[in-house]
Amino acid sequence: MYTTITFFRLREHKYWAFKMMGIGHRMLKETGGLVFYKLMGTGKKGFSILPDWGEYSFLANWENEQQAKDFFENHPFYQSYKERCYEIITYHLTCIKCHGTWDGKTPFVADKNLGVLPDDRIGVITRASIKWHKLLRFWRYVPKSHQALWDNPGLVFTKGIGDVPLLEMATFSLWKNQEAITQFAYKNEHHQKAIALTKRHNWYSEEMFSRFVVREMDF
Repeated sequence: MYTTITFFRLREHKYWAFKMMGIGHRMLKETGGLVFYKLMGTGKKGFSILPDWGEYSFLANWENEQQAKDFFENHPFYQSYKERCYEIITYHLTCIKCHGTWDGKTPFVADKNLGVLPDDRIGVITRASIKWHKLLRFWRYVPKSHQALWDNPGLVFTKGIGDVPLLEMATFSLWKNQEAITQFAYKNEHHQKAIALTKRHNWYSEEMFSRFVVREMDF
């Protein structure tokens, strides 16, 4: 399994990009090698409930690396974004850990034979379906729960993503190395508190956590 996540950034053509949230699904039908995908909007900095109309994301699982590269070189869907975006960044990923589900499925399968080098950058994708009756309490807590991220020296990039505003939320974050994410996940006091509150309040009807080695980044 070969995974990619792409961020499309636009200064113009924002209405076109919004429409692509619907049209894009038709363009992606019967794409060779594409076994799972999510075409998603993003939130403003700080995991705000406000959408970022200038940035969208495309998460995909491919049968193999060559089919992914053929898509980025030739597919009309991707080419239409290349014509309109001022910046496109794609992260090529190999899963090393995954638990939980997304739409009732586990989309990422960990490669347990892959050795992680000390300098390998690590990508993390989390997602959750938030219960209707928990929405207000959840979104009130979000800014505080992510406070520990912003000054973390091991964090390179992070962005809130999702396919249903407010309800179906996800995040992608890029870390300097495995040690940086391990320190945050298991030793950061604020992060541990956020996990405890999530369990106590039972905010989610479904959730997933996955970790990846970043093979390469295309700009």
